[in-house]
Order: sequence, then C-alpha cells, then structure tokens
Amino acid sequence: MNSVEIRPVETLEDIHECERLQKLVWGFEDLSVVPHHLIITTLKAGGLLLGAFEGQHMIGFVYGFPGFIIEEKQLKLKHCSLMAAVLPEHRFRGVGYQLKLKQRECVLSQGLDLITWTFDPLQGANAHFNFTKLGVICCQYEPNLYGDIRDELNRGLPTDRFSVEWWIRSPRVTARVERLEKPHFSRELPLVNRTAINRRGLLGNLEYDLERKEARLLVEVPRDIRALKEADLDLALRWRLETRKIFAHYFKRGYIASEFFSSALEPQPRSYYLLEKLPKDELLERERFL
Repeated sequence: MNSVEIRPVETLEDIHECERLQKLVWGFEDLSVVPHHLIITTLKAGGLLLGAFEGQHMIGFVYGFPGFIIEEKQLKLKHCSLMAAVLPEHRFRGVGYQLKLKQRECVLSQGLDLITWTFDPLQGANAHFNFTKLGVICCQYEPNLYGDIRDELNRGLPTDRFSVEWWIRSPRVTARVERLEKPHFSRELPLVNRTAINRRGLLGNLEYDLERKEARLLVEVPRDIRALKEADLDLALRWRLETRKIFAHYFKRGYIASEFFSSALEPQPRSYYLLEKLPKDELLERERFL
C-alpha cells in the first residue's frame, strides 16, 4: 500500500478515467456510466471524488455527493456514496479500505456524520468489508432498486440492495477503523432459516421462520451469489426472493443487521448476518463486536 496514493480527482482527464473504470469494474454499458459532466456538477455542489493512484495510474476511486434524510421530523444532511471501485487486478490490497477511510476523513471535515450507500446483501466479500471492517448497520431493504442496471455483474437477478448507514463519528465505527477486532461468532444463536447443501455442493434453504422474536437472530446466506448464479441461476433467484422476504420482514419488525460472520467450522465455509432488536443509538455506542 505504500505505493498507492489517495487524493482528490481534480482534472478532466482523471474524471474521464473514472468513466473508463466504471466499464472495467462493473461492465457498464455506455448508457449506465455516470458521465463526467454530472460528476463535475456534483463536485461543485459539495460532492467528493477520490482516486487511488499508483504513480500516475488510477487503479480505483470513490465518488459521492451531499443528500439528506428526514429523522424525527428533522432534516439531516448526509453524504451519499454512489460508487467505490477498484480494478480487479488490484483487489485484496487494502485499496478500497483506504479509499473509504479517506472518504470518512473528508466527510467529517465537511461537518457531516453519516454516509450511506447500497450493496447486494448476497455478496459475502462486500458484506464482510462493510459490516466487519467499516462498521455499517442496516435496517432498510430495497427490492430490485435499480431494475435493469445494464451491467455484467447484476444480469439475471433482481437488483435487491441493503441501504446501509455508516455513522462515522460513532464509537462503533471509530473502534472498527482504529483497531479491527475479530468478531465473535456463535452458532448457539437462533437461526431464521434452515439450510442444506445439495448433491452439487450448492447451499439452499429448506425452510425459514418469520415468527421468531428473540433479540438476536442469525440469517444464513450464500457466500458468493455470483458464483451461485453461474452454477444454478434458478437457485440463485430463489435465494434472492427468500432473503428478500426474510430481511424486509424482520427490518419492519424493528431488527437491525449489525454484523456479518463467516464460519469455517463446517465441511465448507458458511456465512451469516446477525440481526439485533435494540435501539439504534445503543448499537452505535457499542465499541466491541459482541
């Protein structure tokens, strides 16, 4: 990481490079690329575009702009993080993490304390990054949010998303970014869904329960929806629709997705979300995992 510099993207040439990276990372068609003129307009209105550079070569970027939410009938400003991208050959080097930390620093300097974005809850690597490393929380599920997004990664499935909240001043987030602890995982917690691995080695739901009332619940999910989609599109679609029902139902009942766990104790690794029913403020004040 010593050779990678995170800095604001300021030149038109580099903004055009962000257009090119959108195609390389997501496989966007031209129609779906966020164009340079829109990026420039939002930057002039308080937006933020940070690039990860190796020498003069851009290998990733993070882009967002100001927005607002209505909380307890009060208008609250926030930062909407629209895109975070790292070229495939540079992933797993900590580049994305450094981009998000710099984004946090810049947004804090604007006097804001909330960054929001969306991601596919069935993408295990992204879930680990967002929940475990950054400390986001989620209590909002968006079914088929983007419709046909015209890219390679999402083709074949509805674009369901978690809408996550990154409370960047909170003790929870500060503890995560300053000293990363390994989360404690307990299979003793009640499971919402019962799963099994079929003869092809693919995970599927046997049943799920929408009537659980315990304060902490686990929801098992496939580790990589992309790989599952390639192996069995029908099974991947079933996971999408079943987890849509589970998360939407429990969020409506006041649960918050607070952690993402992976367990290597099984014949093959398994992944779980932790849902907790407690006040959001209490969760954000908690510095330790559990």
